[in-house]
Amino acid sequence: MEQVFENIHPQCGAIVQRNGSVRWRVWAPKADRVEVVLINGDARNLHSMTREERGFFSFVKDHVLNGQRYAYCLNGGPDRPDPASRWQPDGVNQPSAVLRTDAFTWSDESWEGVPREDLVFYELHVGTFTPEGTFEAIIPRLQALRDLGVTALEIMPVGQFSGTRNWGYDGVHLYAPQQSYGGPHGLQRLVNACHRHGLAVFLDVVYNHIGPEGSYLGEYGPYYTDRYRTPWGAAVNYDGRGSDAVREFVLDNVRMWIEEYRFDGLRLDAVHAIYDLGARHILQDIKDTADAAARERGRQVYIVVESDLNDVRLLRPPQQGGYGIDAQWSDDFHHLVHVVLTGERQGYYEDYGATEQFPRLLENTFVLNGCYSAHRGRSHGGPDAGLPGDRFVVSIQNHDQVGNRAGGERLGTLITPAAQRLAASLLLLAPHLPLLFMGEEYGEEHPFQFFCSFSDPKLIDAVRSGRRREFEAFHANGGDVPDPQAEITFVASHLTWSWESDQHKSGLRRLYQDLLRARHEWPALRDYSQRSARILPDTQSGGILELVRGGCAPNAGGTIQVFFNLTAQPQTIPVRNHANVLWTSEAEHYHGGRRTDRAKECLLAYECMVFGSTP
Repeated sequence: MEQVFENIHPQCGAIVQRNGSVRWRVWAPKADRVEVVLINGDARNLHSMTREERGFFSFVKDHVLNGQRYAYCLNGGPDRPDPASRWQPDGVNQPSAVLRTDAFTWSDESWEGVPREDLVFYELHVGTFTPEGTFEAIIPRLQALRDLGVTALEIMPVGQFSGTRNWGYDGVHLYAPQQSYGGPHGLQRLVNACHRHGLAVFLDVVYNHIGPEGSYLGEYGPYYTDRYRTPWGAAVNYDGRGSDAVREFVLDNVRMWIEEYRFDGLRLDAVHAIYDLGARHILQDIKDTADAAARERGRQVYIVVESDLNDVRLLRPPQQGGYGIDAQWSDDFHHLVHVVLTGERQGYYEDYGATEQFPRLLENTFVLNGCYSAHRGRSHGGPDAGLPGDRFVVSIQNHDQVGNRAGGERLGTLITPAAQRLAASLLLLAPHLPLLFMGEEYGEEHPFQFFCSFSDPKLIDAVRSGRRREFEAFHANGGDVPDPQAEITFVASHLTWSWESDQHKSGLRRLYQDLLRARHEWPALRDYSQRSARILPDTQSGGILELVRGGCAPNAGGTIQVFFNLTAQPQTIPVRNHANVLWTSEAEHYHGGRRTDRAKECLLAYECMVFGSTP
């Protein structure tokens, strides 16, 4: 079904027309009159805009150059950047610039995308992935990621934010790629290069709130609502007066990323903080808009959402009362693995930690599937409704779970190398879509900390004190929380991109590479529906997890049988003498502890071993 608001409101922004002219269009129902200001150095030329229905204003001009600076003047007030600016070359508070995206020559016409079941996500932050911190600096590293077995980059938000250092979730210009990263031109070159290397590209987008510094949306119209509140500020108005235009503002943004930048998918941040009580939820409109744009390009595009609700209504088709989303993040996987291997039980981790939760996690995706949550003081979540595992994205590290620690410590700095190999094995052998956080594949030791570069002293103080309060639930000393505004916090979060000289790191990367190859080649690992899991009842400590993939019985044809030792002690497992060992996480070439004389019936501490007939 086509999304219902399509073509009610044509695009806003400075849009290049087919005849080469530029049409400026803005929604400003709070203004009686609007002028577009064309800026050339110190010269400012004001042009009255024509008032349209429902608070829109427009103006058309010929012979406008790429990069022409402009602003809007509302009711004779100060210059304001365009809410739908495609390019902010001078910062969030400065004039916008006309962008001719069709000037770029693409070379990806033969690109067909990546099937959902083959997606292996690699989440990266542009500013810290390379020393240069730009889109184009990522390109030389794409082949290494492809060789590793990654099939999709997931880029953290790039909408223009205040300053040059930010995670991206404080963006204020949804349409304008961050200039310090290379702006729109650098982003086009990166996406084109990804497709040339056989990599899909997903963009993390934020539609639940707008950043706190540099946004003027409230001066234009009711983009926000006070009916709801998010943890990060005012909620976006998706169901109140004036919400039709706000919805179209977001849907046009979806179209732009797919049509003009050729992204293969979008990851929507924290959709549990998107509030819409209308008859048709904005998430369904986003999905339908993405599908329509994808059909125009003749490609498949996926919408993936982050949600902490454990609710498959997001994934169900509209005929079943859902929104038709392609996949959703499931944090239960991270939380359980993290707690079992680190022993941390603070804050929201208190709901996890029993090894008996693993079968539920691997068979039914959600640990909290309608049961009582001690952290919330109520029941939480619902069943996975039998949906296959490739509808869920899981991780053992991601920007939130690393960066929202007080010191931004990565998992490898908290556990032993053997436990780190076990965690990777759990992730890559699980019947779900895996997400790797940049550097995870070789055990990056540099932290990933929260950083920003605001200019308002009051906002800076508020962010600092907010971070300290945030970690009170985790018993962190406020003085130990790195200063998010300090440049050193940003510098400390850069990847080293180094593993060759360290046996543990090079071995870990080889493990990731081998298991990602196995996911592609072993039929059992391509089956996201048939699986069974249990904690072996007769082991010494109750810490042996058995997972069967490709079927529900370990001896069925085409299945593999996986044993995970979740403890720091060697454990005996029940295997037949003729059982074929396909793989072990403690192999010598991973710098593990298994030697050829070791009995296969005995798992080493934190060892994972795979049995089966798959070659």
